[in-house]
Amino acid sequence: MLLRASYLSLIGVGLSLGAAAAQPGLEWPGFRGPNGFGVGTAKNLPVKWSATENLVWKIALPGAGTSSPVIHGDKIFLTSYSGYNVPGQDRGEQDRLRLLVHCLDRATGEIRWTKNVAPKLPEQPTIRDEHGYASSTPAIDSDRLYVFFGKSGVHAFTHGGDPLWTADVGSKLNDWGSATSPVLVGNLVVINASVESESLVALDRKTGKEAWRTTGIRESWNTPIVQTIDGKTEIVLSMFRKVLGIDPDKGAIRWSCDTGIDWYMVPGMVAKDGVVYCIGGRSGGALAVRGGGTGDVTADRRLWSGKKGSNVSSLLLHDGHLYWMNDKNETAYCADAKSGEIVYEERIPRIGEVYASPVLADGKIYYLSRHGRVAVVAAKPKFELLALNDFGDRSAFNSSPAIAGDRVYIRSNRFLYCLGAK
Repeated sequence: MLLRASYLSLIGVGLSLGAAAAQPGLEWPGFRGPNGFGVGTAKNLPVKWSATENLVWKIALPGAGTSSPVIHGDKIFLTSYSGYNVPGQDRGEQDRLRLLVHCLDRATGEIRWTKNVAPKLPEQPTIRDEHGYASSTPAIDSDRLYVFFGKSGVHAFTHGGDPLWTADVGSKLNDWGSATSPVLVGNLVVINASVESESLVALDRKTGKEAWRTTGIRESWNTPIVQTIDGKTEIVLSMFRKVLGIDPDKGAIRWSCDTGIDWYMVPGMVAKDGVVYCIGGRSGGALAVRGGGTGDVTADRRLWSGKKGSNVSSLLLHDGHLYWMNDKNETAYCADAKSGEIVYEERIPRIGEVYASPVLADGKIYYLSRHGRVAVVAAKPKFELLALNDFGDRSAFNSSPAIAGDRVYIRSNRFLYCLGAK
């Protein structure tokens, strides 16, 4: 439903963008980075910043949006929208809606090119929490850029902005909007079109032709992850009451696991050594399930379940521990990944609501709130708040940060910031 994937979604490991990340220049190639788990390899990242400290550049964007930036070589790509239902502006008329794809210079933030994608109208007249019409983070490989605009389709471009193909994955609408981000698996682009058609849809990367479609994907706003277990690659996504393991070649459901969460699922999952970790649900919930099974694996492959979680923001996995922040109660959590036992539960006063998914690099976790406050927390199982930064403007911050080199890139609905230690 929302940004529910701009921040919450993932892109996976195995043959997904994790494989693409080995190619030169693909430093942050999709939502939550090179393997979709929000963990980067950058060093010397800033801890504190302000309008005058550690701000490399700040640029006003041509449109609003909640998608995150992706980075390839000297280029930054992101999406936005303008002309209709833009926060802080007159609502306007739907026929003025513009869907935009941008390429920016990584060193300066200067916009190199902007392309328009024609919207398929009518669109959702109102979208809750002002998530807007550009909430899906692009994915990029060494040849092409892939963007998703809900009922307006999936679009592929060259890095220079030349359009290559367009594909339709469904036309249904939802008052939370659409947000799941493209996943690259082998030669396929995989889209969680739960909103648009209650389907998971796989498209050929080169042509956009549909390869397969898995139906029955209900109330799912997270981007799938991809993992390889026992030599087999599988796509994993969470939905209402279930986690599913899906064959990437044919789209067949290999296994399902009961989550114990009777709610739509938004936060992105993480995985390691064949174990998938999942949080979600408005009242909170968490579980771990070993992938690679067949049929209903709840009884024999669900390793643990817990009551603490988040309804929106995703989780991190680092050195045997899970980290996340509840979207509503200003509380950061650390849990033992093997048992699910909560290691710490600490409030960060004044940070506010957190919809963006956290990122981790250089021993630091960055939690970004909707109000532009960023808590920098030490990535260790003993809580240590290193800094609480505030951008000091009235923008809405719903997009997950990106990390590349020694820079942190953060997008609001008005600006793109580049931060670096000076």
